[in-house]
Amino acid sequence: MTTTSISARHTSSATARYVGEVVYIYAFDVAYDTARKPINQLLGQPVAHFIVDASRRSPRQLFFHRPEMVRLPPMERIGPLGPICVQRAIKLLPVGAISITVRVPFAVEHVEDLVAFHDLQFSNGSLADDVHRLAQEVVAELKGHLIRPHPQLLEEEAYTVFCIASPVVSSDGQPTNAEQWFQAHRRQVAGLLTQESESERLSKQEADESTARYLSYYDNDIVVIDWDAALLIDEPRDFDETLYIMELANLQLAELEAYDRLLDDALERSYRDLGGEPLRSRGDILRELREIRIDMARFNDELSNTTKFFGDWHLARIYEKISSRFHLAEWHRTIDGKLKTLDDLYQLLKHDQNNRLMVWLEVTVVLLFIIDLVILVMGLKG
Repeated sequence: MTTTSISARHTSSATARYVGEVVYIYAFDVAYDTARKPINQLLGQPVAHFIVDASRRSPRQLFFHRPEMVRLPPMERIGPLGPICVQRAIKLLPVGAISITVRVPFAVEHVEDLVAFHDLQFSNGSLADDVHRLAQEVVAELKGHLIRPHPQLLEEEAYTVFCIASPVVSSDGQPTNAEQWFQAHRRQVAGLLTQESESERLSKQEADESTARYLSYYDNDIVVIDWDAALLIDEPRDFDETLYIMELANLQLAELEAYDRLLDDALERSYRDLGGEPLRSRGDILRELREIRIDMARFNDELSNTTKFFGDWHLARIYEKISSRFHLAEWHRTIDGKLKTLDDLYQLLKHDQNNRLMVWLEVTVVLLFIIDLVILVMGLKG
């Protein structure tokens, strides 16, 4: 949704105090990896590199991961507040994942009116079903570029961002400071983020917890981050940079969950094969454990590259807030712990294999010694 279209929506909605767009972010882990060859077209649309134009203070050596991106033609749908124009974009990530963003404009009188946009329903179905079908089409078309794709599409990791165009207005209709507005409407914001239409029923503790992680850079902007959704108040031209940080964090969460499942399966197989009646040879087990260790090293490398933008600046602080809300550090520690368990199993099997080899070598040496003695005795008798 462009700045012009949001402004046009604002002028056409005389009674609306809040104008903006709801951005739905869906991350799918679709394959082990993607082939390093260019993709020129996807779903009939040209593929280009995504670019973030950071407008606030940034490090001198600015670096952003630039995934390949496709913008699809807009769709007309009937939403909870009437006809809407839906904008869709697809990003292709080198870790075998895709991220789909859907933008839906709104113009409402009260913050509580936006609760209806959480699980968005159209007149002909739900947004989640539309996105799932779109992801299946993308995977089918990218089949030749995917390395070891999943047999079926895994469950997505979804995140919703409510973007309100600044400046926001107070109860008397006058523009006000974004942080002051947030403090005056904190309970309503908490109700929006937790999908509670009756925000007054929320306890103060829950309202404070849901809205505890927030940041502001200028007087007219603020971002409030919760587990399932976020509120962003800013100028429309500055939405994209913050949304991209949230999209990367959501993608990291989806990938960490996918690799956690992979490690669980590998550990279960290893425990079973090291038990009473192994289904595989120890050589096969060692080979699988070695491959997983290499895979995880590659995975950590590429996943870290997607967020190589750290520095003492606003977007890095937003990433720290959302990664804290997503518990990404805890996910990394969990995966590292399972990797250590796999590594211990690998070392145990390797040590056992070496012991077996040494036993065979010792047996061979003894046999050779016996053969030498036999030859010596036979020679003396001759």
